Amino acid sequence: MTVADRKTRLKKILRHLDDLYPNATCELRHNTPFQLLASTILSAQCTDKRVNMVTPGLFKKYPTIKDFAHVRQDELAQDIRSTGFFNNKAKSIIGAAQKILTDFQGELPRTMDEMLTIPGAARKTANVVLGTAFGIASGIVVDTHVQRIAHRLDLTKQKTPEKIEKDLVKIIPQDRWILFSHQLIHHGRYLCTARNPRCLDCSLSSICYAKDKTL
Repeated sequence: MTVADRKTRLKKILRHLDDLYPNATCELRHNTPFQLLASTILSAQCTDKRVNMVTPGLFKKYPTIKDFAHVRQDELAQDIRSTGFFNNKAKSIIGAAQKILTDFQGELPRTMDEMLTIPGAARKTANVVLGTAFGIASGIVVDTHVQRIAHRLDLTKQKTPEKIEKDLVKIIPQDRWILFSHQLIHHGRYLCTARNPRCLDCSLSSICYAKDKTL
């Protein structure tokens, strides 16, 4: 396939994603950037649905960053127990709150380099927060859904999230990075699932090269 062919195919992929998910956005419920950060930390190895069941009570109990900064780790761990890996997540959320209060005057930073200094905020989490909370296209979120679909659509051959992101940002226009991330996550949840993808219902099927298609 020539470079021109690949560009044409990519345009088709983006057009189909726009038709399927024109208004895709983050499904983690939040009212503030810090709530989004905490929710994203909780979502590791956990579904957004489960996180959204936990966070209303959590954010009512701890309405401010200061509340999270001063809670005991064992208490917060019990509050978030059902999200899994609760001790590590509690430590990260408390550490994040303390870091933001100490180094950033209680406001989440708006650059990738600064976000990466916050406990619990690797590139995926930082991209979610910067993109969704602030509309800053710092990169492309690479979670398990994006990783799987990028491979199925032959957009990358890389294996690690960091290298996959590097490949994707080279070919996806920057003004689409935020929406594209959400579109692929939605696609992975509702159509292009890990097991038994719904290929018959997918308009991308004709330009998809996945070896595990269910046609």
